[in-house]
Amino acid sequence: MTDSVILKFGMHTNTTMASVRNHSAESTSISNVLCQDYFIFPGETALGDGFRAFLYFLGLAYCFIGLSAITARFFRSMEAVVKHSRTVVEIDPLTNSEEVRQEKVWNYTIADITLLAFGTSFPQISLATIDAIRNIGNLYAGGLGPGTLVGSAAFDLFPIHAVCVVVPKAGELKKISDLGVWLVELFWSFWAYIWLYIIIEVWTPNIVTLWESLLTVLQFGLLLMHAYAQDKRWPYLSLPIARTERPEDWVPEEVASCKHDNSVSVEHSDDILEVADDERKAIVDIFSIHSREGPVYQSVPGNDLAEAPDEPLNRKIDVVQSHLFLIWKQQFVDAFTVDSTEGRKLNNIYLRLARIFWQTLLAPWRILFAFVPPHQIAHGWIAFICSLIFISGIAYIVTQLTDLITCVTGINAYVIAFTVLASGTSWPDLVASKIAAERQTTADSAIANITCSNSVNIYVGIGIPWLIDTAYNYIAYKEPLRIKNAEGLSFCLLVFFATSAGCIVVLVFRRITLGAELGGPRLWAWVTFVYFMLLWMIFVVLSSLKVSGII
Repeated sequence: MTDSVILKFGMHTNTTMASVRNHSAESTSISNVLCQDYFIFPGETALGDGFRAFLYFLGLAYCFIGLSAITARFFRSMEAVVKHSRTVVEIDPLTNSEEVRQEKVWNYTIADITLLAFGTSFPQISLATIDAIRNIGNLYAGGLGPGTLVGSAAFDLFPIHAVCVVVPKAGELKKISDLGVWLVELFWSFWAYIWLYIIIEVWTPNIVTLWESLLTVLQFGLLLMHAYAQDKRWPYLSLPIARTERPEDWVPEEVASCKHDNSVSVEHSDDILEVADDERKAIVDIFSIHSREGPVYQSVPGNDLAEAPDEPLNRKIDVVQSHLFLIWKQQFVDAFTVDSTEGRKLNNIYLRLARIFWQTLLAPWRILFAFVPPHQIAHGWIAFICSLIFISGIAYIVTQLTDLITCVTGINAYVIAFTVLASGTSWPDLVASKIAAERQTTADSAIANITCSNSVNIYVGIGIPWLIDTAYNYIAYKEPLRIKNAEGLSFCLLVFFATSAGCIVVLVFRRITLGAELGGPRLWAWVTFVYFMLLWMIFVVLSSLKVSGII
């Protein structure tokens, strides 16, 4: 009897050990198959995993550098789009005389939400959309897009607020002048993440239906209508908060006067030099859209016609086209120029060499992006669309590199999305808000860009990718879209709510005590900076530990 029990126990043990060995072998086999993926050539798989991870992280960083380079050109095109104005003729009923004035086509608030917030969030949106397209036919949604967008929301709310607080000069205070619009944008920003939590955990736990994704996208339209109603102070649809101290010129006089006039003169050489200098700038003033009058943005044909009214029309058009060709040609000349005039003015040889090295590193991106047409064409729309195409291409490369990093290192994709991808793709948001905090007389656009970007991230950045996948699954399988690691994503949202509440409380406290959200005494500005960065670290650490299964 005893021998029989021992024999059975031994057979069971051997079977269990064999099963474990088989499972281990299968896991190893699967791991090997997955890590046989490569980025450029098959020989990459012969390199060590550590070295491959190092190379892929370098590639990811280089993509973010390229993203910064195309962002500068994208901002110029966006500025040209928003500056477009129309001629309005009004008749004075008393004198019966005509009054001609120029009126901007874009409303300030709508421009902030659509072009500015959508434009700065486009890297994350395109990344999430590409991830969804790659995932078509799969019953489970990819985690790369949602993880990046939630991580980007935290990066926008904490590090970007931290930078904006310390950017103004010592003692300078900048506050939100239109609290009503900001409160509306803040409400829709927080509701976006509450809605995401409701979808994942409350309404239909762990799955997303076609109607839920459709409602998510439609809420972006509600945000636009509500913000516009608040800006126009429509009764019953707006908060009864008066707009206070809104400046006539949102861009200070000294800044606006320093900007180049893009109007075309007969002397082509002077204009080309101005374009070249503008192309070399690292930061672009994209917030002149809030100037009541604004720098005059004239179309190229109109200026040439004014210069030579007696010339034939064909001749005028030829002059315009020749001028635009010279501007486009100058973009390539500038892209191939490594040692610029500013670099040659540096007395320190080491700084000059460092500048040459940096320009050489940027050269491939600059040459590639020189193919984007000048923003003087068609009020910037062609350059705007081409820039979005290039940003989408970079986002596709980023998704490929992220997959390889996850494969080689075993790091959870959500962790990479919360940290590396969120920080890298949020760089345009950081640049935009920083410029606004520096150059505008109020804090409206700097903070509005943050709150609106977070709204766009959910309503568009997650809504459209989920709509693509849910629509396909509904048509093909009659099945909803399931969420991988929904519990981890829900936990991240809860941490985000808790930390963001701490952020808003401090902003309100600064408004009550200092009278402004940004700037103030240097010590308190830096204390606020450290506090916001600490909130971001809390979010990243807790979220990463949860999605990795450690807590």
